[in-house]
Amino acid sequence: MTALKAGDKFPEDVTFSYVPWTEEKAGITSCGIPTNYNASKLWADKKVVLFAVPGAFTPGCSVRHLPGFIENLEAIKGKAVDVVAVIAFNDAFVMSAWGKANDIKNEDILFLSDPDSKFSRGIGWNMGERAARYAMIVDKGVVTYAEKEPARDVTVSGAEAILAKL
Repeated sequence: MTALKAGDKFPEDVTFSYVPWTEEKAGITSCGIPTNYNASKLWADKKVVLFAVPGAFTPGCSVRHLPGFIENLEAIKGKAVDVVAVIAFNDAFVMSAWGKANDIKNEDILFLSDPDSKFSRGIGWNMGERAARYAMIVDKGVVTYAEKEPARDVTVSGAEAILAKL
């Protein structure tokens, strides 16, 4: 796999790990069971906004990146987006806790683990063992937008940039 760009097909073998949100496991100290999430299959007929962060609970990710998606979630979903998902190299338990810490319920935003940054490494958008900061829009299996941050800030991968491309 190489870097994805507009017009590319989303890869067929992309599987993340996550803990599905349930009411009975809504508390941050309550864990569910991690399961595989076959993004290629589940997103084949959907419009998806996917953004990647270097790590859950890190300052840049928790203060500058994720909040924009939380604040703009309704506007993003209003652009016929079916799924909003964030990935990081953290395990599924940490990603689940990060979602709970940010009061995300149901599957309003999917908090997915990219184990060993397999997907991010596969497209060449990693920083060592971590995912780089990037975002993409995938519409029915075709990438319509994909940008990796050129520096440490949140510009091309932030919610405002995504909204402008929807």
